[in-house]
Amino acid sequence: MIRQLPIIPTVLVLAAVVTMVWLGFWQLGRAAEKDALIEQYSASSAVTQEAEFPISGPGEDVWFRRSSIDCEQVLSIETIAGTSARGQKGWAQRATCATSAGGEVTVDIGFSRDLIDVEWDGGPVSGIVAPGPRLVASTPVSGLEPLAEPDPNDLPNNHMAYVGQWFFFALTALVIYWLAVRARIRRAR
Repeated sequence: MIRQLPIIPTVLVLAAVVTMVWLGFWQLGRAAEKDALIEQYSASSAVTQEAEFPISGPGEDVWFRRSSIDCEQVLSIETIAGTSARGQKGWAQRATCATSAGGEVTVDIGFSRDLIDVEWDGGPVSGIVAPGPRLVASTPVSGLEPLAEPDPNDLPNNHMAYVGQWFFFALTALVIYWLAVRARIRRAR
């Protein structure tokens, strides 16, 4: 039977299967890394000392920590999908602010159930640094409700699903190839 196997297709399928299995094990490692990162962010959120808000760069070292900024000038306010501190779905109001440090900062200033126009002149804001980075205000602007606090456990960790996906693809490739070879051998008889 081994003599009847086509060489090039066999090599290609085996190379693809090895690659898919390798990708499955790589995703296992990524899942462990993401678990460690979420654990690190959870520990970071327990720190009570305020962190300096990152004006430039991703600021991942201060995500989920308390911080504050002074919004000297509101450059724009946009409405995006959001969740209130009570778990309701609706609209978050997101402001882009100019700061005295010479940069732009994104601040989520509050929640509303309905689409509304928000007037805000800026000022001091304290809250929690969320990915982006952006500051989620602890005290909303007048007329708005508090937003849900950023939670490290909300970060997606779907690597285990990818593990199963890659192993399933490898198994499927082997089964399909085995069925194709078996059919070819039967036709050759």
